[in-house]
Amino acid sequence: MLEFLFDQYKNYPSYEITLEVTAILFGLLSVWFAKKDNIWVFPTGIINTVIYTYLLLKWELLGDMMINFYYAVMSVYGWYHWTRKKGEVIAFPISTMNASEKKWSLLIFVLTIGFVTAVYTIFGKFTHWTSYVDTLVTGIFFVGMWLMAKRKIENWILWIVGDIISIPMYFVKGYSFTSVQYLIFTIIAVFGYLEWKKTLQQKIT
Repeated sequence: MLEFLFDQYKNYPSYEITLEVTAILFGLLSVWFAKKDNIWVFPTGIINTVIYTYLLLKWELLGDMMINFYYAVMSVYGWYHWTRKKGEVIAFPISTMNASEKKWSLLIFVLTIGFVTAVYTIFGKFTHWTSYVDTLVTGIFFVGMWLMAKRKIENWILWIVGDIISIPMYFVKGYSFTSVQYLIFTIIAVFGYLEWKKTLQQKIT
């Protein structure tokens, strides 16, 4: 079973495997901190995304690379946003999307799909079905990260959908460690949604 999962790594440089495993560990920490509504979601996430941006550039996975570069930028924004306060009260606690944010989410999704499609077309990357799935996942994750930075509970729904799609996609691409990471991400995201929902309900009551 292990040989089936990880045989594709036998020709990889050892430093790339080390970087991928390191990125995965920080990625798991980041999602765990997000579940706990803890500010450390952002510094750990930045480490994860910077490493993956480098690796994905080397692997020529442009959509995935753009996702991670965007994550790094949005993590800086989210870090600032989450620390803002009105006196002693957090300025932007966990909340649900309003009508305006739903419209922005749709716009971000459509623009992201359009941009990634253009990039993939220019560089001739639509050579495998995973490229089309990657385009869809990029749009889902771009919106999810934006909502995470704004502390909107709906971000978890998008993470769950995107993570589930990413599990087989990364395995087919030959990155089993990352595929397993997304399986764990899915499980944590489900519990993250339930925990944020509980927090939100406590606020309402």
